[in-house]
Amino acid sequence: MFKKANTVPVPKNLGAVTQIDSKAETSPYDVSMTRDKVEAIWNSVESFYRTGLQPGMTMVVRRQGEIVLKRSIGHARGNPPPLHPDQDVDQVLMTPDTPICLFSASKAITAMLVHKLQEQGKLDLNDTIGKYIPEFACNGKEGITIAHVLSHRAGVPQIPISNPHPSLLFKWDSVIDLINAGYTKRGDGSQQAYHAIVGGYILGELVQRITGESIQANLQKYIAKPLNAKYLTYGLNPEHHDSAAYNYSTGALPVFPINILAKRALNIDFEKIASISNSTDFLNASIPAGNIYGTADEVSRFYQMMLDGGQYNGKQLFEAETIKLATKPAGGLSIDQTLMIPIRFSTGFMLGENLFSLFGVKARKAYGHLGLINIVTWADPARDISVAFLNTGKSLDPRSLPALGKILVSVSSNCGVLK
Repeated sequence: MFKKANTVPVPKNLGAVTQIDSKAETSPYDVSMTRDKVEAIWNSVESFYRTGLQPGMTMVVRRQGEIVLKRSIGHARGNPPPLHPDQDVDQVLMTPDTPICLFSASKAITAMLVHKLQEQGKLDLNDTIGKYIPEFACNGKEGITIAHVLSHRAGVPQIPISNPHPSLLFKWDSVIDLINAGYTKRGDGSQQAYHAIVGGYILGELVQRITGESIQANLQKYIAKPLNAKYLTYGLNPEHHDSAAYNYSTGALPVFPINILAKRALNIDFEKIASISNSTDFLNASIPAGNIYGTADEVSRFYQMMLDGGQYNGKQLFEAETIKLATKPAGGLSIDQTLMIPIRFSTGFMLGENLFSLFGVKARKAYGHLGLINIVTWADPARDISVAFLNTGKSLDPRSLPALGKILVSVSSNCGVLK
């Protein structure tokens, strides 16, 4: 199922490629933790780094609103695996404040822009998409609602074109025209099938038509600026391009059937994604489902705001009822017909489970989102934690998931449930 491995060089002394923001990290004893528990979490990150599958990683963990871990390891760029084309880039260490592409973890943030419009009375989640985008209401799509799109039940999981060129992602109007003209036999919300790209464009077009402003402007107005974020933008402003972490395709290259499943979800060959994401066109584009850039601290800040009932630093970004609605289950646990794994969604978020999930063990109350295989961002009200684990290795290597699972289990185990 996999071809030859493709990993980055890993130094024996990890301290040489590790940065700790000690000024930001508070004493774990102040938030019902211990130093050993924090270090146990970081040890699991180091274990992942030693696989050579992750050129660079950053992590921030907030507990009871305080940062207990804010660190980075590896390189932001310039330490590629041997099979990656970017071989002539100067080495730059990853820092805790390096902006990294969130890929699909962007979806949760984009979803909250739609929930903001509901909060303002400008739409209802049970409205059809066709009410705001009349061209969409055809070919079986007439009954698709906003809630269907947010919960991956719209029945249009792929751009309706065979083997699209990657540059299509940068052509907003062309993508919208293709989606509007597409057909579906599942437009009644009956089937859950993860919408990797399409849902984001639909929601982005919806926001723009209702507000008369770009999705980028809405993100800045309602989320990024109130959170005092330097980034949290779709793509990056040109002045920040040189700060962006590069993504690299690492590890064993997938072959049948893994490569087919990946392409079905993403519309693009998996091994091409990393190179595409490093391009200027990608950095200049707005892809609502997949190219928000932010630091781990900024993303953790977003989830802390969610935990705090929509408040941040004395400002009310969202009403508490909006947060509850956005994180309320939209259906039961079911096998997703795109991802082919059991998972629950709310109208915007992936949800945790009792035994094991994307957010560790006994994390039924947790909500967040995965980003292109290894990025995981979430909040867990039972533990009062907001976590962002960002990374740049895009890998389907069989060693990757166990290493990631070890981190998730470590976070949930070492951040105990609060009574």
